[in-house]
Amino acid sequence: MRLVIARCSVDYAGRLTAHLPSAPRLILVKADGSVSIHADDRAYKPLNWMSPPCTLKEGAGEEEGVWTVVNKAGEKLIITMEEVLHDSSHELGVDPGLIKDGVEAHLQELLADRIETLGEGYTLIRREYMTAIGPVDILCRDADGQTVAVEIKRRGEIDGVEQLTRYLELLNRDPHLAPVRGIFAAQEIKPQARVLASDRGIGCQILDYDALRGIEDDKLRLF
Repeated sequence: MRLVIARCSVDYAGRLTAHLPSAPRLILVKADGSVSIHADDRAYKPLNWMSPPCTLKEGAGEEEGVWTVVNKAGEKLIITMEEVLHDSSHELGVDPGLIKDGVEAHLQELLADRIETLGEGYTLIRREYMTAIGPVDILCRDADGQTVAVEIKRRGEIDGVEQLTRYLELLNRDPHLAPVRGIFAAQEIKPQARVLASDRGIGCQILDYDALRGIEDDKLRLF
C-alpha cells in the first residue's frame, strides 16, 4: 500500500463531473489497483475513489505532479499535486479477511446447507472458497451452471458490496470459474448498498435467520 499526504486538487470525469478544490489530503493506492482520496473526517469514507481494475499514470515533464487514474469504462480521476508532504509504501501481505461473528457464521452454515434458498437448481461448490485476498463465503452454481459467489453479512452495507466486487474481479480471472456473478446476502441490506450492488450487476438476497433455523430444525423431526 502506498500512502501519500499532499496538498492537491481532484477532478473526476465520467458519468458526471466533480471537483475537489486544493486542500491537504490522504491518497491511498492499494495493491489491488484502487485509488482513494481521504480528508481528516468522514470516518472511513473517501471523498472520491476509483475501484479496480484501473490504471494509474504519474505525469512527467510539463505534466509532473499530475496523476491520472482511468478505469475500464474510461472514467478518469485526475489528481493535481501542489505539495507532497509524505510518500511511503508498505507491504501488507495477504489479509486473512474479516472474522465472521456468530450470526454471520451460522447464516453461512445454514445457507450452504440449504443452498436452494437462493433459487431452484442451485448447487454448492464449497464454503470459504479461498482467494488471494481472503475467503469467499459461499461458491456455488445456479441452475444454468454459472458460478455464483455469495458474500454474507448480518447487515449489508457498502463495504460488503465492495468486498464482493474485489472477489468477483479475482474469480473472473480463473477460466475454470468464469463467468462468475455475485449475490450479496444479508438479514438487512441498506438502500445505498442495494443501489451500488445493482449498478455492479450484483444480486441481493434477504436472509431470514429464524426461517433458516426453522428449516434446519424441520430436518431433525421424524414426524
